[in-house]
Amino acid sequence: MSGRVTVATGHLVPSHADNGIAVEALTREYKGGVRAVDAIDLVVQPGEIYGFLGPNGAGKSTTILMLTTLLPPSAGTARVAGHDIRREGPAVRRAIGAALQEVALDPVLTGREHLRLQAALQGLPRRARLPRADELLERLGLADAADRRVGRYSGGMKRRLDLALALVHGPRVLFLDEPTTGLDPQSRTDLWDELRRLAWVDGVTVFLTTQYLEEADVLADRVAIIDGGRIVAEGRPAELKAQIGRPSVEVTPSHSHDRERLQAVLERFGAPAAASPGSAAVHLERGVEALTDVVRALDSEELGIRNLELHHPSLHDVFLSKTGRKLDTERPTPAGDAA
Repeated sequence: MSGRVTVATGHLVPSHADNGIAVEALTREYKGGVRAVDAIDLVVQPGEIYGFLGPNGAGKSTTILMLTTLLPPSAGTARVAGHDIRREGPAVRRAIGAALQEVALDPVLTGREHLRLQAALQGLPRRARLPRADELLERLGLADAADRRVGRYSGGMKRRLDLALALVHGPRVLFLDEPTTGLDPQSRTDLWDELRRLAWVDGVTVFLTTQYLEEADVLADRVAIIDGGRIVAEGRPAELKAQIGRPSVEVTPSHSHDRERLQAVLERFGAPAAASPGSAAVHLERGVEALTDVVRALDSEELGIRNLELHHPSLHDVFLSKTGRKLDTERPTPAGDAA
């Protein structure tokens, strides 16, 4: 059974069967013994949005190139939509859609012409090509620019058209390499909504890399962090953040001379934490539920407060802890400093 069904419009809609990804000891080694991807294992469930994070050069794009059969592995293998990437490359390519970092569009063709051409190349019936093109142009916010030459599109519009092209044939697994780069905040939010619809309604498995940690936090069901070709962390965003530590509360007193007294009160509720100049902070030993008691204690000590903020661990904290660097830098911290 193919895992797809044909509907009245003529295009293909994915079923929920065999839409996952299973990776076993996948490796890509280059000359000199450099391993861009070093024996990684991972499983992506059908209909899941899976975020793949890592600094530049960590192995993200190399992994996607192997999973989409554009680059052969040196060792190991993977099954994508039920097909082995080594032995069943054509079947893998029929089941997937991909929007990679390099957008390959003809500046002379219009958006609608791109989609009709892609539909023809994917073998959609002639009667279904225009309706499918119009549907995707509407869904990706390109209907008003459908008949404009792509050479006049903005960078964000080109990214959205590239995604539409990847969806023409109704893929069961969708690979996206930094899909929201160049998009304005509203377009990025619209794209998030579309990806959720693809996963939750259509059952499409979405595997994406991103440079935006907040994107992975709000969008991905699970994330993996790859560094130096190896996966150093994997799990639900909330689980990974919980591993880093408890939330902290940071308080700024109304009068600067009260800071030390304020710090002493806060330390009844946890260990000291980093704070902005003039403020005091602690990690809340009992978590968020202690916040009410903190406010009562400050009130009983008659400490005036100018500002109070609750800080939760973020994926930025997870990333720094697991890789020893921030996402936008290549320089690791000393080994002893990495958690």
